[in-house]
Amino acid sequence: MSTIILKSGHRDGHTHGDEINHRHHKIGHKHGEGSSIDAYAYACNIRDWNPVFKVSLSWLTLILCIVLNNPYVSIVVIIAMAYLTIIVGGLSIHAYLSILTIPISFILLGTFTIGIDFSALPIGQYNLYLGFCYVFTSQAKLKIMFFLILKVFGAISAMEMMTLSTPSFEIISVLQRAHVPKLIAELMSLIYRYIFILMDVNIKMRNSADSRLGFCDLKTSWYTFGKIASNILIISFKKVDDYYNAMEARCYDGDLIFLEEVNKVKKLQITKAGVFIISLILLWGFTR
Repeated sequence: MSTIILKSGHRDGHTHGDEINHRHHKIGHKHGEGSSIDAYAYACNIRDWNPVFKVSLSWLTLILCIVLNNPYVSIVVIIAMAYLTIIVGGLSIHAYLSILTIPISFILLGTFTIGIDFSALPIGQYNLYLGFCYVFTSQAKLKIMFFLILKVFGAISAMEMMTLSTPSFEIISVLQRAHVPKLIAELMSLIYRYIFILMDVNIKMRNSADSRLGFCDLKTSWYTFGKIASNILIISFKKVDDYYNAMEARCYDGDLIFLEEVNKVKKLQITKAGVFIISLILLWGFTR
């Protein structure tokens, strides 16, 4: 993966900034191929930060965002995490927003039922008659819904900062240092890798079927979908055997061992992180 990311054409005569932009351009254009979130992490400008520091900062920010339960704190967290990911990390705004599209959709669907309710009578400050019932809401409900959206979005932003700047094996290594059971950590690594392998197989099958008019109408689409699903199940078993054979060929003896770089935490990073955390607590104290 790192070889693919670092590879660029016409290296001679290009600046370091051009190489970074070229890498992000390649990542953003997938052309039908599946790619993992690790691609962004390897190309991130803060990739060389200590993984324990990044994971700790992300989790501490997430916990404060949830525990403090303050909309101003949530807004600051959203802005700060976006700043670290986009400005400092070098990720494009388009890529960052596209990654957040799915969680934002779940947030809006999940909080919609909090702000909107149904009744047989016209109650609430705002209501709409649908012919058989009333859809109603109130300022209190909308306020709760809006604050909840900010809190959840702030927590997700903290997690996105960690995943978009830290490769998965470094996150799993940090969990192992935190004495997470070895079986859980190894399953996380294998499942994470295997998801994108199957995604890549699915995309190739869909492209192949599409080139043969496999989705020309509804009936054909359902038939093609069933064939693809059954083929993925068969291929998944084959991929499992190949994956395990590859691990044994690399002297796998029951423990997953990752090659890690030693990146020390800088005092300036700790100072800035401490100021950020203290600022969140002070902001909560002044605005609660």
